[in-house]
Amino acid sequence: MPGIGDILDVAPVIPVLTLEGPKDGVPIARALVAGGLPVLEVTLRTAGALEAVRAIAAEVAGATVGVGTVVAASQFVQAQQAGAGFVVSPGHTADLLAAAEDAGLPYLPGMATVSEALVLAERGYRDLKFFPAEACGGAAFLRALYAPLPRLRFCPTGGIDAGKAAAYLSLPNVPCVGGSWPVPVPAVRSASWGQIESLARAAAALRSAAGPTA
Repeated sequence: MPGIGDILDVAPVIPVLTLEGPKDGVPIARALVAGGLPVLEVTLRTAGALEAVRAIAAEVAGATVGVGTVVAASQFVQAQQAGAGFVVSPGHTADLLAAAEDAGLPYLPGMATVSEALVLAERGYRDLKFFPAEACGGAAFLRALYAPLPRLRFCPTGGIDAGKAAAYLSLPNVPCVGGSWPVPVPAVRSASWGQIESLARAAAALRSAAGPTA
């Protein structure tokens, strides 16, 4: 099983998806994979989220689908049973970290402060989710963290769109960003899978366009 760092290195953008179930999840996932974004995070914000994860894991070749918005230890078991390839939390607690160790799934814990980053580093985590990114200092905050914490990497999410992603991706401690902009709600409602594939293709090209800087 790949580690969370390997998963974050696959593509510059991880689409953050709120899905009703397999009916929309499978075609969206296929469009994103075709556009060059094979790592997907399905948030646990709908009743059909886990069914969508199960269907994507079983039916969409090339997809690595994870479960996000995990806020309870029991959700690690649910994610594992659905076939998730990784788990993401908006923050972290002792119970969540213990559940992650028990589940053995690649885990991206969330942080929003330097102290939280240090706590996770002490537990052996090198790759962290920075959330909510734009509300907590944005790219400037992560740029400031690089000198004192050069071994840590961050996947920022929260308030990031196509126009803001490049600033994050130019940083040496940001392998990827998370965002929902490649899957706009109107495109989902109109089943415009080609539009989603095109947006994914543009997002997949952001890494080469940004170019890492110190």
